[in-house]
Parts: sequence; structure tokens; C-alpha cells
Amino acid sequence: MKGTEKAMKVIYVSDTHGGHDFVKVPEGDILIHAGDFSGMGREQDVRSFAEWIRKLPHKHKIVIAGNHDVSFARMPELARTWLGDSCTYLENSGVEIEGLKIWGSPHHSFFDNSGTWVFGVRAGQEAEEAWAKIPEGLDILLTHGGPAGILDYDSSGNRTGCNQLLNAVKKVKPKVHVFGHIHEQGGKSEKVGETLFINAAVLDENYRLVRGAMVIE
Repeated sequence: MKGTEKAMKVIYVSDTHGGHDFVKVPEGDILIHAGDFSGMGREQDVRSFAEWIRKLPHKHKIVIAGNHDVSFARMPELARTWLGDSCTYLENSGVEIEGLKIWGSPHHSFFDNSGTWVFGVRAGQEAEEAWAKIPEGLDILLTHGGPAGILDYDSSGNRTGCNQLLNAVKKVKPKVHVFGHIHEQGGKSEKVGETLFINAAVLDENYRLVRGAMVIE
């Protein structure tokens, strides 16, 4: 990526939903997972994911939770211990790695009434408050849900992204914004303005593994 002393190969993946062992992950410098790494956030699933990501050769590994990673919302301190030192976990927080400024959030647009999922934010003030935390000067913005109108079509043709997130991204102008959540648009990228948007979901809408991780250098 531009702005660093050397080219950094960043690998993006999202929505593995417990199927991480079968995902093709190329080698690179940084591995980023945009959430939904488990089915329901159960301890054995999180520990399995942690063991998998720990063994990968990437020097740096960044992870956020998604709406399926329920334990990270309901018992966050305990859930984080299950990940251990396998990765850097971000939750409305950031990290700088070899000159790259990365910030991550598990939130997504809350567009259904399911009581099972977590980290959803409703349109309006709730969403504005959530995304107001995003700082400026980012190289990579990592969120579970995506912005409105960009790689957010579901299988019914509905737009599912968040308008408030789109406004926030336009304001802070990260170089890359990576997300998942909407499986139908996985594996696609789109440049809008100064930002490269990436939907890194590897499963399709029927939860079948149909693609590997994405590479951006």
C-alpha cells in the first residue's frame, strides 16, 4: 500500500462461520478477518478459530467480531480470553502496524428483528453515534457491515448497508474499507472516491464456501 516504506501484502477474509479450516488463505504480511468467524460464538468454536489463525504464517493478524459472534457482545471479557494471543482483536479501537493505521468495529446495519444477532445499530442517531468513533487518517477501516449502496445487495436485491456509515467513510476517507456480512457480494471490490471498498465474505447466501481470501498489495 502507498504511504509505507515497503509494499505490504494484506489478506482479507470474512464470514467464515466456523469453516475456517477449509478456506484458502494466501501468504502475506497482514491477515484481516472482518467478523463472523464462528457460528454462534460458542467457546469451542472460538477456540478452534484461534488455533487456526495462530498457525497461519502471517506476521500480523487482525480480527473483529460480527453479528454471529454472540459471546463477544454478551460476555466480552471471557470471549476475548478464548482468542488468547492468536490475533489482535479490535472492537471500536485501532492499531498501527508497520506504518499502517487500522481501526475496527463489529457493528452493522440492523435490518431485521432477530433477537439472536448482536452488534446491530439502527438507522439514525444510534448509527451516527457508533460511526462517530471512527478516526481520520486511516489506511484500513474494518467493519462487519458495509455502507449503503456499496456491495450491499442481498439475494432479494435489497440494499442492506448503513447510510450513516457511508457518511462517516466519506468524511474520514480511509484508503481501504473492508467488511463482510452480506455474503452475496463477497469477493468483490469497488473504488469510490478515495476509498477502495472490499466485501471479503467467503461464503454464499446458503453458507457454502465459494471463494478464498482476497489479496491487496
